[in-house]
Amino acid sequence: MVENLSFLFIEDDEIEVMKFKRSLKKLGFKHRILEAKNGEEALAVLKRKEELPNVILLDLNMPKMNGLEFLKELKADEHLRYIPAIIVTTSNNHKDMLESYKLGIAGYIIKPLRYEDYIVKIQRVIDYWMVNEVISL
Repeated sequence: MVENLSFLFIEDDEIEVMKFKRSLKKLGFKHRILEAKNGEEALAVLKRKEELPNVILLDLNMPKMNGLEFLKELKADEHLRYIPAIIVTTSNNHKDMLESYKLGIAGYIIKPLRYEDYIVKIQRVIDYWMVNEVISL
């Protein structure tokens, strides 16, 4: 069982945040969720370096600093660039998806997701990264 997994969830929609939290709780492992409402807040969380997340999940459409702007900053930082970042967004625009992969994302999930879908997707993310040993516990 996975324990002590840390996520940074960058999302400005409180309903999506609630679904994400419930999904993690349902999976039944110890975890920590760091939260940010936009890319600017997320960078501030990461720069504190108190606890870097194992995985970042983020929306593309956010106020102040959107997801693509955040990814550019993340991937330019030599200490943060290797944290896997997964887009969770309503945008099924091919241009957004292509730009996200060019910037080095680890995955692209299209919303809206039902609660059950969150559980399945999060479990797949955890399973994938555990097998590939990117998440260090």
